[in-house]
Amino acid sequence: MGAVGLGCMPMSWAYSASQQRGDRALRAVHAALDAGVDLLDTADMYGPFTNELLVGRALKGRRAEAFVSTKCGLLVGDQHIVANGRPGYVRRACDASLRRLQTDVIDLYQLHRADPEVPVEETWGAMAELVSAGKVRALGLCAVGARASRRSGARTHDGTIRQLERVQQVFPVSAVQAELSVWSPQALESLLPWCAARGVGFLAAMPLGNGYLTGTLTPGQGFEPEDLRARHPRFTAEMMAANQPLVVGLRRVAERHGATPAQVALAWVLHQGPQVVPVPGTKREDWAVENAGASGLALTEHDLAEIDRLPAPRESWD
Repeated sequence: MGAVGLGCMPMSWAYSASQQRGDRALRAVHAALDAGVDLLDTADMYGPFTNELLVGRALKGRRAEAFVSTKCGLLVGDQHIVANGRPGYVRRACDASLRRLQTDVIDLYQLHRADPEVPVEETWGAMAELVSAGKVRALGLCAVGARASRRSGARTHDGTIRQLERVQQVFPVSAVQAELSVWSPQALESLLPWCAARGVGFLAAMPLGNGYLTGTLTPGQGFEPEDLRARHPRFTAEMMAANQPLVVGLRRVAERHGATPAQVALAWVLHQGPQVVPVPGTKREDWAVENAGASGLALTEHDLAEIDRLPAPRESWD
C-alpha cells in the first residue's frame, strides 16, 4: 500500500476563511509529518503566496522529512486568474518560491497551467533549466480543465495528454497531478494508464471530493462566501442530496473495517496503482492523522466491487 500526501491549499486559501489560522495549520502539517506523511503539495497562487510561507514556517527544522511540491504558471488578480508561462517569469517565480519555502531546492516543480500565448515547450524548457541549476529536482504537470472536453465529447484528459507528449520531448515528466476520486474517476480512462506505461507518478488531487466523500457535509448546509464550494455546481443542495448514495456506500464499507468514509475513499485511490499518491487537503491535525491512516487500510475484492457498483456521481450539468 502506498502513502498519502498532504494538500496544503485549504490552510490559507479557497476554503472556509474563518477556519484558516496559521497556528492551526502549522499543527496540521506537523501532525501529518509525525504520522508518516512526507509529500506536501502547495502552489505560489494559493493565497496568493501565503500558503508557501506557511509551509516554509512549518518545515523549519524538519525540511529533511518532507518532499516539497509547489507550482507556478498562474497569477491571481482581482476576481480573475491568468496563466503566465514566459520563461523569465518562471525563473523569477521559482526563486520567489524558494525564498517563501525557506529551502534551497524544490523536490517537484509543477506547471499549474500552460499559457495559451506561450508554446508549452518554452515554458517547460525554462523549468528544465531550473533542474540543471539545482533549484528543482523534478518536474510535473497539472491536468488542464476538463469541462471543455466534456462539452465537446472528447475524452476528459485528451488535452493534458497532448501537452504531456509535447513536453516529454523537452525534459522528462516525473509526475502528473489530476483529480481522482470515487466520484470523479475520469483519470482512470486514459491519463493514469498513460502515466503507468511511462513510470510517471500520479498525484491524485481532490481524492475526498472537496470534502464531500468524508460524510461530514450536509446537503443544503451552505458555505462561506469565499469558499470555492459555494459556487461549485457539485455543491448545490440538489446535487449534494443526489450523491448521498456514494457517501452511504463508503460508510458501509468503512464500518466493516472500523474506519471512516474518508479513509475508504483514500484507500480506493491508493488501490489504483503503486505510482498513485492521493493528496487530500485539510486544515485540522486530527483529519491529517486520519487521512494518513488510510495507507494501512487494505480493501478487499468484495469492498472494491461494492464501491464499483455505487451509482455514478451526478453533477448539475448531467
